Amino acid sequence: MRITQTLFTVLLVSLLIACSLPPDKPVTRKELAQSNIYRNYKIEESPEEVLNALNMEGEVVLRGEYMNRPVYIKVLATADGLEISSYDR
Repeated sequence: MRITQTLFTVLLVSLLIACSLPPDKPVTRKELAQSNIYRNYKIEESPEEVLNALNMEGEVVLRGEYMNRPVYIKVLATADGLEISSYDR
């Protein structure tokens, strides 16, 4: 019973730590531009602010507009590149 509890605690802590880690290689301005995020969405934050957050935290949630509809935009820096998803506000 105690071993199961310890194993569960270690697993839970490792999952919480892995939630927001900086990327292995820093995201560049070119990669951000290739994602077309500023072309598809109206975003108030500058690209430099977004890059800084991505390179420090590995992810960022932005407030923006898509076709005059308010949305949240989640940008996640992965080993394969940027993953972008949007959700209605």
